[in-house]
Amino acid sequence: MAKAEHKNLASPDETRTFRHGKVELIHIGGGTIGRLTLEPGWRWSEDVKPLAHTEWCEAPHFQYQVSGRIHVLMEDGTEFDLRAGDVSVLPSGHDAWVVGDEPVVLVDWFGATNYAKA
Repeated sequence: MAKAEHKNLASPDETRTFRHGKVELIHIGGGTIGRLTLEPGWRWSEDVKPLAHTEWCEAPHFQYQVSGRIHVLMEDGTEFDLRAGDVSVLPSGHDAWVVGDEPVVLVDWFGATNYAKA
C-alpha cells in the first residue's frame, strides 16, 4: 500500500548553488522535484556549463514557471520566451538565460535530479 507523504520546498532535502542561482530539491514519492531560482544575469552556458561539462544543457525538463522571464535557445535553432504561468517541456540540447531584472523561479518535475551537480 502506498504511504502518504508531504514536504515543503521551504525545507529542501538538498540545495545546490551556482553563479547567479540555486536549485532546491525534495525527494518524495520515489522522485525528485526541484525549485530553480535564477537571478538576473544567469545564463546556463555561463553559469552551469562549467559544472556540467557539456556543450548544451542535457537535462530534459518538465517545468512550471512561477515568476520572471527566460529565453530558451534549442540546439536546433528554435527560440522562445517563457513567462510566469507557462508549463514547458524541454528536451536535452538547450541553452537559456534570464531576461530582465526579475528573478526566474521554476518548479521542475523532471530533470532537476542532476541539475548543477558537480
